[in-house]
Amino acid sequence: MIGIYGLGGIGMTTIITALHNKISNQFPSISFLTNVSEESIKDSGILKLQQLLDDTLAIRGQLTLKNIHEGVKGIKDRLSSKRVLVFLDDIDGSRQLEHLVGKHSWFGHGSRIIITSRKKYLLTAHGVDCMYEVDKLNKEEALQLFCSYAFKQLFPEKGYKDLSNQVVRYADGLPLALNVLGSLLFRKGVKAWKSELKKLEEVPNMEITNVLKISYDGLDDMHKRIFLDIACFLKRNDMEATTTVLDCFGFNAESGINALVDRCFISISKEVIKMHD
Repeated sequence: MIGIYGLGGIGMTTIITALHNKISNQFPSISFLTNVSEESIKDSGILKLQQLLDDTLAIRGQLTLKNIHEGVKGIKDRLSSKRVLVFLDDIDGSRQLEHLVGKHSWFGHGSRIIITSRKKYLLTAHGVDCMYEVDKLNKEEALQLFCSYAFKQLFPEKGYKDLSNQVVRYADGLPLALNVLGSLLFRKGVKAWKSELKKLEEVPNMEITNVLKISYDGLDDMHKRIFLDIACFLKRNDMEATTTVLDCFGFNAESGINALVDRCFISISKEVIKMHD
C-alpha cells in the first residue's frame, strides 16, 4: 500500500490520475474510487463504495452486498487471489480504510493499493508501506503551470510577465490556485488582470477558499485556534518560542502543532514553523 498526502488543492488527484494512465495496463483488474470522503457520508456510503470496488475488480459475476461486514467478507473472498490496482482518492477517516482496503491479505500477490489523504496520521495508523508528501511547486514550475491555463503555453505573453509573476507569488506554489486563476484570466486584457489582482488583495477567490476550508473545518476548536494564532502571529517563528507562547495561553501546544503537521497545514524545517501563505 502506498499513501500520498498533502494540503487540499496540492494536486494529489492529478498525480494519481496520471499514475493510473501510466500503469493501469499492467494489471488485469483496476478500480479508481474518487471523492471517497464525500461519498462515504452519504446514505450507505461505505457499502456503496464496497459494492463499486467489488463490481470493478471481481470477474466472477456480480455480488449484491447487504451490509458493510458482508462487504468486507466479499472483498476478501473474491479478491484475495487477484492481482489488482486500486486507487482510493481523498480518504478522511479510518473506517473508510478499514472497510475498503483493510489488510494486504485482502488482495492477491503483486497488487498495488494507492491512497490519497489530507491526513498523514490516517495513513500511518493504517500501516501503509510507504508514504509520499506532495510539495508545493517551485517558482519555475508554478509559472509554467499558470501560463498553461492563462495563455495555453508555458510562458507569459508579451506585456504580462510581471503580472504573471504577481499571480504566481499569490498562489505560492498551490496548483489549485494556479489553475483557477489562470483559467479566470485567460484571454483577458491587462486592465482586467490588474483589477483582479487588486481584488485578490482584499477578497480571496472563493473557489480556492472552499477547497482549503474543507481541511480547516475538519479541525477541532482548539486546533483551529492554534492554527489561527500561528497564521496571524507566529508564522516563521522557531518551534520552541511558538510552543512557549501557545502553552502560556493554555493550549496543549505540542499536540496542536503535531495535529497541524499531520494535516499538512504547517511544516517544520530546522526547528522553524512554516505555513502556506
